[in-house]
Order: sequence, then structure tokens, then C-alpha cells
Amino acid sequence: MRPILPKLVYADSEGQIYDHPYLTMAGMSGPDAVIPETIELVPLPEGSRLFTIPDTPPIAWDTRKMKFTVLEKVPGMRGKLQAVSAFMAPGYARTLLPACDYNKKRAHLPLWSYTAVGWDEERDCFVVAATKVDNNSNWNPENYDDRLLDPLVRKYLKELPDNRLLEQLSRCAVDYHCFAAKNLFFQRWEAPLPTSPACNAACLGCISLQPSDYCPASQERIKFVPTPAELVELAVPHLQRADQPIVSYGQGCEGDPILQAPVIAEATRLMKASTSRGTVNFNSNGSLPDKVRQLCDSGMDSFRFSLNSVLEERYNAYYRPRGYSFKDVKESVKISKGAGRFTMINYLISPGVNDAPEEVQELKQFVADTGLDMIQMRNLSIDPDYYNKALRVTRRGIGIYRLLAELKREFPKLQFGYYNRCKEDFFPPGFETGWPIRG
Repeated sequence: MRPILPKLVYADSEGQIYDHPYLTMAGMSGPDAVIPETIELVPLPEGSRLFTIPDTPPIAWDTRKMKFTVLEKVPGMRGKLQAVSAFMAPGYARTLLPACDYNKKRAHLPLWSYTAVGWDEERDCFVVAATKVDNNSNWNPENYDDRLLDPLVRKYLKELPDNRLLEQLSRCAVDYHCFAAKNLFFQRWEAPLPTSPACNAACLGCISLQPSDYCPASQERIKFVPTPAELVELAVPHLQRADQPIVSYGQGCEGDPILQAPVIAEATRLMKASTSRGTVNFNSNGSLPDKVRQLCDSGMDSFRFSLNSVLEERYNAYYRPRGYSFKDVKESVKISKGAGRFTMINYLISPGVNDAPEEVQELKQFVADTGLDMIQMRNLSIDPDYYNKALRVTRRGIGIYRLLAELKREFPKLQFGYYNRCKEDFFPPGFETGWPIRG
């Protein structure tokens, strides 16, 4: 007997959410509507949010007619119906996009990650198409109480009034609610070290720089290059005092830090000379392999290189690189791993793209060629329809859950995650059997 599918959820023109009496939830893989598999439906994680997708009527599976249908009207309800999407709490990789008629959409959607959601009557809860890939609870929203933050920010600014980087991070923490920036003031976990106003890519979904005809960037870029002294002044106390301390270059409020490699290398050497405690991490597009060598020599502990695809044509369509190629990125991954650094890729996923059969095959080859340690499964924040068209996605994928299962079967030592790690946790006990995560 086939399990009962969750009900379709939709919203009226005012944003009030309803579940449909008999139409059931659908999702999308690339441009195709699909029926979710039971294994990929999990209760909406705590800390997640639901929101509507304007001008896009939802697509549902009609169990009576055994076909997909666009729901544009409901008896007794005026106005246009809207599809509903989930923005999940971190730690979960989405497996399906919201199913809706994107052709009706009038403008680009904001830079959020859109996930299929339905209502499960049996469990009496919303469910999403997702799989958990990281158990780290540090980043849960309940850990970030702004009532405790404000006095800490004021105190820190008073102690270091001339540090421009501290002033930048105070804005990130207070105005943009960046959890990493807040960690600096709470003196715990991973704290950011933005360094670069410039970038050598022009990503379609850049969160700090967007053309006016797309949608507003969610935050402003840093406008200066911190000195090694400014970086060290913030990083060393954090490494020495914080719980599970990490400091990371490469943040949402900057371009790419690889363009400031000499400054970062000098700062990192000074940090390592001051303390052996904590982890220094570098997030980057990995575009300049020689700079990665320089950073390895400075004592960097870990590297995370961002990719949306291992297929060069699709990589170029999203990153729009200037002065480098995908081959350079792959070489950087090899250099990091060859130097004995914990090496990750920040894999920006969208169902139908990253689980496309040709992508799966090439990703397996990429893992085999580089020997990387972890794939961080990060949900790409972008308008799904705009992204699919830009990458010329024409069909569904094999399923994100199936992709992960195949990778783990072929590469048992490959880890999946969502967050950067302390060096003490690079290879935790049982990591070879660490996925799927239940609960």
C-alpha cells in the first residue's frame, strides 16, 4: 500500500496558508513537477520559516485524476492563490524545489533558498523535502538572543575604538543579524574575518552585490582591506578564549579573500605565532592556485572552496569567472589536500542541477581526483526558475538523497556537512558511517 502523501499547502492573496482537502504535495526537480518520495519528507525543522511566492499558483498531485494540476482558484476564495515555500533552518539539504507555475511570476524572487513543503495530517505538522546533513546545533536561532548582544557590542567597540574591522562586524551583527559576527561578540564558536572589497567572479546569486534590475543585495560589502594588525587584534583573543574557536576568512559581506592573500598570509602567520589554540579557515572560490599554496605555507588549517557545479559550463554560467577557469579551482582543491589541510567544497545545491546524471558522474570523478574530505551541502539562495534557465536545465535529476547515497557508498571516507569544523573534529569517531542523519 502506498503511503498517504502530505496535503498541498497554498496561500490566499493576503498570505494566509491553507491545506487542500484532497490535492497532495508536489515538488520540483529542475523544471519538472515530481511526487516526493517518503524517505525525503521530514518535519519542518525548528527555526525554519514559511513564506509565499507571489504570482505563482501552486502545482499539486491530483490523486483522483492521477496527474499534476495547477491550482489557480478555490471556491469561495477571492484573489490569486500563491504557492508556499519553506526557508529551512541550517543543517538540512533540500531535495525538491516548491512546485508552482513559475511562468506566471512577474519579477525575480529574492535571494532565499526555496524548498517544497506540505502538510502531513498523520503527523500533524508541516513537512519539507529535505535530508539532515549536519548535527551541529551551535547555529540554531535560539542561541542568538539580541537582548544579550547589544551590551557586548558596545563594550567591545569601546575597548578597540580604532579597529575598522570591529566596526564592520558590529554592523554585520546588529544590522544584518549575521550569526557568525554575533559569535565574535559572544566569544564562542566560528567568527568571521572579512578582508576583500573585490571579487574576480560575478555570481548570479551574490548576496553582497547585485545589479539594480535584479533584486537588492541582502548586505553591503566591506569597503576596505583590514591590515594584518586589525585582523590579529580580533582573531587572537577569539582563538585563545572562545569555546570551539574558529576564525574564517571569506564572508557574505565581502568579495573573495583570495585577492588579499598576502595580507591574509601575514595575519595567519602572526596568529599561529601567538597561539596554537583554535582553527583558522579560508572560504574562497579557489581561483588562484598559487595563492592557495601561499596560504597553506602560512599555517591555514582548513579550506572550503565554493562550487555550484563540477560541470564547467554550468559553473561558468553561475560564477561568471574573470581571469580564471574551473581548472584553477580544481587545482586549488588538490593543492590544499596535498598540503594535508582539511579540504571541503561548499556545494551550492539546487534539485535538478546537482543530481543531474551527468553532474553525478563528474562529481564522483572530482572526488576521486582531489581526495577532498567533505562536501558541505548548502542550499543555493536564488530564484529557482531564473537559475534553471540560466543553466539551461531541461530535466529532473536522480534525487539529492540518491546522490548522497551513491557518493557515500563509493567514497566511505567522504563526509557531508553544512558547517565548518574545529580541527579537533575534522575526523570525528564514526565519520565513515555518518550519513544519513536521523532526527
